[in-house]
Amino acid sequence: MPQGKPEAVPDDGLTTRQRRNRPLLIVHTGPMKGKSTAAFGLALRAWNQGWPIGVFQFVKSAKWKVGEETALLALGEVHERTGQGGPVEWHKMGAGWSWSRKQGTEVDHAEAAREGWREITRRLHEERHTLYVLDEFTYPMKWGWVDVGEVVETLANRPGRQHVVITGRDAAPELVAAADLVTEMTKVKHPMDTGAKGQKGIEW
Repeated sequence: MPQGKPEAVPDDGLTTRQRRNRPLLIVHTGPMKGKSTAAFGLALRAWNQGWPIGVFQFVKSAKWKVGEETALLALGEVHERTGQGGPVEWHKMGAGWSWSRKQGTEVDHAEAAREGWREITRRLHEERHTLYVLDEFTYPMKWGWVDVGEVVETLANRPGRQHVVITGRDAAPELVAAADLVTEMTKVKHPMDTGAKGQKGIEW
């Protein structure tokens, strides 16, 4: 996209404004860090536009307090007090289950993931949010807990102007094909390569 101009203009019968304002399905995937960080950056922009935001974390432990959660919920409180920005909801899908699967059985985790997806489906039908961040949602699909085909069909037929961003490694090919914008995070260097662990303000 040189100078922000599209490389091609499709013959789809839409005006420039209609094409510019259509709802997007966005996927952040790949092995490197930054996928969730980029999605939460989109949430900050959405808040500034006054959009209702719904964040749904599928894999990170419910006990893990990430910095973006604190910041976005604080912005949600600013909206409630002053009307500035947009409302923010942050949901952890499941009772503390994580990718390490240390708590509960796989059956428990799978059902929690399915119920999380059912709740998102209900909200999409109601047009509850303008931006949905489905953080680490590629994993329940990869593990077979949530059907990829159902996800793609539901998102393809979502009503209104609802943007959805999905993060996580190993995004299903069907999801990638259906998405409007796909970014793959690849590693060039990482501090862990030289024995450094995650640190405050960088990883959380």
